[in-house]
Amino acid sequence: WLKQRFRFSPKHPRPAAAAYSLRAMTKLKAYELRTRTSKELLKELDDMKAELATLRVAKVSGGAASKLAKIKVVRKNIARILTVYSTKQKTEARKQWKGKKYLPLDLRPKKTRKIRRALKVEQKFMKLPKQKVKLSNFPMRRFAVSM
Repeated sequence: WLKQRFRFSPKHPRPAAAAYSLRAMTKLKAYELRTRTSKELLKELDDMKAELATLRVAKVSGGAASKLAKIKVVRKNIARILTVYSTKQKTEARKQWKGKKYLPLDLRPKKTRKIRRALKVEQKFMKLPKQKVKLSNFPMRRFAVSM
């Protein structure tokens, strides 16, 4: 059904407006977003979400092909904004928790479950007091002749 609706044949060429509207609604650059503050990012996010809602309404009501093409660009822009915002939040959290005894779970290194549960190096080589006494009283014997 969708293929039939959006198929463009030689009789019905693709509307030229779609190409122009994509240029008007350019995709946001991540490096430009990183320079903005968190409040600006959230405001931009609200604007994009509002625009996406209007585009979806236009899609349902049978809007122009240019508006349908815009939906993808707006969705990707929203994703970019959210990504930059979450990385900013995480870096701020890392600064806040630096030097503390415990870190929140999402700031700890992921690694694997097995590695996370394994003993630390200093724990591996710890000896009980009784073991220490035994080692000092009966050290490894050294022989002049080796096999």
